[in-house]
Amino acid sequence: MLTKYYRVLLLKIRKLADKIRKIPAPVAKKWTIGVLLGGFLFFGIFYLSIYFGLWGKIPAEAELKELKQNEATEVFASEGELIGKYYIFDRQPVLYQELPQHLIDALIATEDIRFYDHDGIDSRSLARVFFKTILMGDETSGGGSTITLQLAKNLFGRQDYGYLSIVVNKVRESIIARRLESIYSKKEIINLYFNTVPFSDNTYGIESASRKFFNTTTSNLTLEQAATLVGTLKASHYYNPRLFPERSKERRNVVLFQMEKYGFLPQEEYKKAREQPITMKYQFFSNNGGIAPYFRSQLKKDVKAILDTLTNGEGEPYNIYRDGLQIHTTIDYEMQVLAEEAMTEHMTALQAQFEKSWGKRAPWKREKLLKEALAQTPQYKSLEKAGWEKEKIMDSLHKKTEMELFDWGKKEMISASIADSVQHYMKFLNMGMINLEPSTGAVKSWVGGINHKYFKYDHVQQSRRQVGSTFKPVVYTAAVDAGIDPCTYYSVREVSYEGGWTPSNSDDDIDPYLNYPMPTALSKSINTIAVKVLYDVGLNNVLTQAQKMGFPPDIPRYPSIALGTAEMSVADLAGSYASYANNGRFAKPFYITKIQDKYGNIIVEFKPQVAKKPAFSNTTGQVMIEMMKETVNSGTAARLRFKYALPNDIAGKTGTTQDNRDGWFVGITPNLVSVTWAGSDDHRIGFPSTYIGQGANSALPAFALLMQKMNADPQFEEITGARFGSPSPTVQMMLACEPEKRDDFLERLFTNKDRPKRKSGNTGEKKGLFSKIKGIFKKKN
Repeated sequence: MLTKYYRVLLLKIRKLADKIRKIPAPVAKKWTIGVLLGGFLFFGIFYLSIYFGLWGKIPAEAELKELKQNEATEVFASEGELIGKYYIFDRQPVLYQELPQHLIDALIATEDIRFYDHDGIDSRSLARVFFKTILMGDETSGGGSTITLQLAKNLFGRQDYGYLSIVVNKVRESIIARRLESIYSKKEIINLYFNTVPFSDNTYGIESASRKFFNTTTSNLTLEQAATLVGTLKASHYYNPRLFPERSKERRNVVLFQMEKYGFLPQEEYKKAREQPITMKYQFFSNNGGIAPYFRSQLKKDVKAILDTLTNGEGEPYNIYRDGLQIHTTIDYEMQVLAEEAMTEHMTALQAQFEKSWGKRAPWKREKLLKEALAQTPQYKSLEKAGWEKEKIMDSLHKKTEMELFDWGKKEMISASIADSVQHYMKFLNMGMINLEPSTGAVKSWVGGINHKYFKYDHVQQSRRQVGSTFKPVVYTAAVDAGIDPCTYYSVREVSYEGGWTPSNSDDDIDPYLNYPMPTALSKSINTIAVKVLYDVGLNNVLTQAQKMGFPPDIPRYPSIALGTAEMSVADLAGSYASYANNGRFAKPFYITKIQDKYGNIIVEFKPQVAKKPAFSNTTGQVMIEMMKETVNSGTAARLRFKYALPNDIAGKTGTTQDNRDGWFVGITPNLVSVTWAGSDDHRIGFPSTYIGQGANSALPAFALLMQKMNADPQFEEITGARFGSPSPTVQMMLACEPEKRDDFLERLFTNKDRPKRKSGNTGEKKGLFSKIKGIFKKKN
């Protein structure tokens, strides 16, 4: 289609031709010669002014020899799958050898059939454009831009020179094109072109376009895929295959026709190819979309911090957005996909259950909570800083406008105010889940939240929440490792401790005359017994045990830690729990194996950080695995068996915090440790009941669904089919005890169950008179 510029120029030339025809021949001859000489002189001066940089600097040959282009940094999963990019322009370079011949043929046939015959400027094409397009108005005669001219434009862009923009930019590009031709071979120019040309959706370079639209590499592009991408070069948006598939197919077929016309494609192959549909596997690497967005967000922070300590060969700092680095991670691509699917399935159902259970009593509907939340918004603070009165600010925040609000299963534009939006998002539960290899700490999947676009906060590493009963195994580990018999029976009765603290059990109906050994107490997550065991083994010993297992050093020095009042991240808990599946050695979560520059040279490499010394004995480790297997088989995590029918060898621990604010589940298999948290980001909003908020209901199902998906996929057999070793005879004897005992008549008679017993120091609980008498005659072991 003719541009407005060419139409005006054509009109002026024709008017001038009419005037010249009316001038007498002798006068016309002299006038024509004068005009031509003046024109040549003017254009000569004009050309030289551009050549010498009066219209802007033109890159010299030395600069052209060292072309530097911004290149996207790529993030790879453990098997080399591309999972993300960090970039200003989405571009990855490829070598000429990686370009399929049919891709090169498609470009030559469509964009510059005389490419191998000119030196950057195709004079014949330019003459055709001038006479046919400009003078004769033939819009089908084509353009005169060569591949080299297009490369010059791709590399250095165009500037605004007003009415002279097209002329000045064309001349600049012609000068640069000739210089490029004098420096680079035709193959190198083709390679440079494919590495810099812009494709649809803000994509630069053939490799990025191949991965984005077809999820393949350049070297594996089919004929139809290559022709589709080359076809978009005419107008990248207009022929975008994602937005306009039919239009893109028509353009692709034009490319195929050109290839057949110029002998690059046999007629039969052309006829077959043109009938094929465009089948895309679109991969859009954005901060919010794609696989593992929370992981990639955290990874970017970590890599930036690492790069700040390094310099390249020229002594300059690396740039994550420009230098085309390659970041290799431990993420298992397929497991990450399944983990995100499991999270979505579970959280969709849990959110519905959560809202239904709260009903009209929902805390996010309370005016006081909403006002407090609004006062924390950037909009409120900005207006407050500007001097607005509170009432006026609130009025402003209640004005409605069109906005998109997230919800499970739908995203739609509605009329809502900022206040409506804040109230809407207050109700959402969130989740953090990590899966790692216990022997190394290698992170296999990382789900930091329910939707990165709407909830940026990462719940794997950033968030620290009370861990609830998931800390109880540490208490029992310290006790067993200190020599306390796991078959020691403890009463479930409440006891008051110094300071008036009287921990209670979540089940108010539990029989106060029951006595449980440690395996039963842990599997049922009995609070009163966990505290008694802590007092028996000693607070300092429990803290020391936690330190050996790699827990954070800031655990508060209070007996309440037995019930999980310490705050930790999901990642912290996972690394420490790895010790149970790794012979007592905790493994710090790690997820970067190496970072390479764009040439493949290793910049920095990372190895697993596993504790050198075990945190507990092998016997203690076996005891704890057996106790946590009991939690799964018949305790608080039993729904893994009866509801989800998981046959795998699994040890685990559920956790629920005060007022049902946090739900936790830790799943341990021989080759995988999984930690899941679920709850509200607003600490004022908890689950409406323990039935919904307990870790077995709020967190465990995400793990269960993931394991079901992995069980159905043979590639995870090494994880799903792994079995814990059989416990030693010694461990079997240590655990050979009745699951419970009940006080007999005399014990009940001499024990006042209604009055808590006061307890201090580091000894066991106070016992009734009958227990004391019985202890005198008890045989020594």
